Amino acid sequence: MSLSKIQKTSPLVHCITNYVVANFTANGLLAIGASPVMADEASEVEEMVSNASALLLNIGTINSRTKEAMILAGRKANEKEIPVVLDPVGVGATSFRKQAVQELLEAVKFDLIRCNAGELATIAGVKWQVKGVDSGEGEIDVEQVAKQVAQQYHCLVIVTGPSDLLTNGENTVSIAGGHELMTQVTGTGCLLSAVCSAALAVEGDSLSTLRDVLQDYKTVAEHAAAATNSLGSFQVEVLDALHEISRGES
Repeated sequence: MSLSKIQKTSPLVHCITNYVVANFTANGLLAIGASPVMADEASEVEEMVSNASALLLNIGTINSRTKEAMILAGRKANEKEIPVVLDPVGVGATSFRKQAVQELLEAVKFDLIRCNAGELATIAGVKWQVKGVDSGEGEIDVEQVAKQVAQQYHCLVIVTGPSDLLTNGENTVSIAGGHELMTQVTGTGCLLSAVCSAALAVEGDSLSTLRDVLQDYKTVAEHAAAATNSLGSFQVEVLDALHEISRGES
């Protein structure tokens, strides 16, 4: 279990993320034994990330100020050889988001892009009908496009959905399972990106590590759904399941 490896390593994850999910993301990282820090002030992010084990850049509520902070933190992380993860939330929703992600991809070397099919299509320049920050609708060969993006940006790509896809541009794995309730509450995808960031701080083969994380996260969803019939308590059950599975208790 990769979640248990994170728990034993206790990496510090610097998250420049969106205010909708910051609390849930921090609690999720704490649940698996990681240490979260949420810092997006441009004048301190380089110093902060220098002490971190991984960096997450999540554009969910990006603005001009946080974009600058992301670029500064990303460049410093590259300099320090600290893994960097991009979560391009709703990248296709507006021209500002598209431009911001393009600037990030040009300025920062990412180790992983964690996205849904719609976000993947936008990054790849493939036609897609977006719906706000949700996945939207369209038809693409997800595996082929994910491999293309992985090769173009020399990184790993995870595309989440009913079955998750993980590729390094050559090898691809698919992970089934989970529960649809994960799509009905805010922050579960953003938290997954943070968990993947923590996982990349753990020594070992990144492809295998992330595959195991995705499988663990599907199991978390299943355990959380089995523990409650209420949508309101589902997020709490996700945190409990993360805590238990990371400690080998479930």
